[in-house]
Amino acid sequence: MRTEVSADLAARLLGRAPADAPDGAGAAFAGRSVLVSGAGGSIGSELCRQLAASRVSRIVLLELSELALCQVMRELEPLAAETGAVLLPVLGSVCDGALLQRVLHRDRLHAVIHAAAYKHVPLVEMNPLAGLANNVLGTLSLARAAEAAGVERFVQISSDKAVRPANVMGASKRLAELAVLDLAGRSRGTVFSVVRFGNVLGSSGSVLPLFQEQLARGGPVTVTDRRVQRYFMTIGEAVQLVLAAGAAARGGEVLVLDMGRPVPILQLARRVIESAGLTVRDARNPAGGIEIRITGLRPGEKLVEELTFGKTLQPTAHPKIFSVQEPPVSETGVAAALRSLRRALAAGDDEAARALAARWVQGSGAEARAAGG
Repeated sequence: MRTEVSADLAARLLGRAPADAPDGAGAAFAGRSVLVSGAGGSIGSELCRQLAASRVSRIVLLELSELALCQVMRELEPLAAETGAVLLPVLGSVCDGALLQRVLHRDRLHAVIHAAAYKHVPLVEMNPLAGLANNVLGTLSLARAAEAAGVERFVQISSDKAVRPANVMGASKRLAELAVLDLAGRSRGTVFSVVRFGNVLGSSGSVLPLFQEQLARGGPVTVTDRRVQRYFMTIGEAVQLVLAAGAAARGGEVLVLDMGRPVPILQLARRVIESAGLTVRDARNPAGGIEIRITGLRPGEKLVEELTFGKTLQPTAHPKIFSVQEPPVSETGVAAALRSLRRALAAGDDEAARALAARWVQGSGAEARAAGG
């Protein structure tokens, strides 16, 4: 479940006020039909809310979880009744090609915003076949179906974990980026773009809900390493900028959102405790109420995430959105990676899937070790 974060709490936790997002970021989609995959997730549901508020004509909500789809529909129905947006719930997976063909050809869609993904690093690390199939082949299936149906815009939501990934989840997101960018280079109609950003404060499965659950149990609050830092923004900030970036994209770009400075997780833990009116118990304050316990880095966890492979950021029309220059996509390389992935899936071979991630994604696995990373 996502955690609602007020502007005041966000400012205390992040050490900055939430950025002013463009007014009516979804206005470019007004009167249009939009499909949102992963519509019941933290990002997907907020996308649907902001699109409904922007008076789109129709939102197709594609979601694998029946409970999540039921919940987001219940939340959206009053807003949709007010703005006139038609809500069309679709229960299913982005890996179901036949379903995607039916849905995308049923209605004339202006845009697809692809937010569906497995994102929990330790779970995907333990289940590499499922993570790669959903995040890579699911993305490719939806992107190809969108192009075949004549959809004008396809926006893939990606992650900072795709940059020099140290885990299977990050590798799956980078492979998905490469698959979309490969399509962008050959598409004659659909505008494909990738929007990459870091952690979203309060999203389901993220560190803030975990800290709050631990506080409710009386602690301890757990941090994997004192040196870990992450980029954060609020769900509202992220989604408004995703909509603005997706509407302005010209095709084939990787667009990066300005996340501000990375936040030390140890500092975030302390701020969460203090924002709850409690005190940290440590060597300086042995009478404090809540201990912060260091548990050790998890498999595939990095100390610091990055948003780009290089340092070159090109400004766009929006001051919080940048276009990044990255190595060109190899069509033959992407095709070979996809063939290897399908073979691993057919054989049910977890190790082949991990080897694929290490071999084909810049900065992961053996490549990182060879480079001293």
